Amino acid sequence: MTKPSLQCNAVLALKQEVAPGLAIFRVVPDGWELPDFQPGQFAVLGLPAEAPRVPGADPEDPPPKPGTLIRRSYSIASSSRQKEYLEFYLALVRSGALTPRLFALKPGDKLYLGPKFAGLFTLQNIPPAANLIMVATGTGIAPYMSMLRTHLAEDSHRHTAVIHGARHASDLGYRHELEALERQFPHLTYIPVISRPQEELHPWVGETGYVQDVWRRGAVAKRWGFAPGPEHTHVLLCGNPAMIEAMIQLLTSEGFREHTRRQPGQIHTEKYW
Repeated sequence: MTKPSLQCNAVLALKQEVAPGLAIFRVVPDGWELPDFQPGQFAVLGLPAEAPRVPGADPEDPPPKPGTLIRRSYSIASSSRQKEYLEFYLALVRSGALTPRLFALKPGDKLYLGPKFAGLFTLQNIPPAANLIMVATGTGIAPYMSMLRTHLAEDSHRHTAVIHGARHASDLGYRHELEALERQFPHLTYIPVISRPQEELHPWVGETGYVQDVWRRGAVAKRWGFAPGPEHTHVLLCGNPAMIEAMIQLLTSEGFREHTRRQPGQIHTEKYW
């Protein structure tokens, strides 16, 4: 395998806007092969400091040093079984260093893609027979998409639920794909929830509030026909740290325990900032 450059060594193949400030990016390595990775891991994207930024981005104070490569880690959303590209689901942070530059890219533009992938937020520490509940806010849905795209078809022996929270229905990235997967695979339950239903142009008939409200209302238990418990279910939490802390409190009150290297548990977390 040819060793990739430390500068722009990949090409943006697709940028699909989901909603203002939210987009799906597909990145293709330029002249090298993607290594193996575990669903749930992250990759590093980067651009030179000189790269243009989207209009409306906050002023940089101080600006990055010319000649430097700005790099950040992002969860991979694509299946680990296809090696043509990596997919990412990104939110524009107008005060950030990298996303205003990434969102200024057009298909065909060059960028940096780190040649090694890392991260422990995977299914490796979850028993194969355990039921799964994947709770996400915003772009925290990305690692779950990688897990589902890779393993859902072969995981029919266990119940899997996805609870995805966002402000508006338009912010529910991958909603149509998840709805299609739910129709195709009876063992998948998809529960989208929005926190500002009063701002929707069309009436929202789904869950409202926050993901922790959905948990308190027993939405998963109603769909599964039994209450998820620590003896047979593992819960993954990804996204807003405030959501994660609130969910940990709820789950621990029900007997779930956070997973650590020293003490295995049923709660697995990935904070996004």
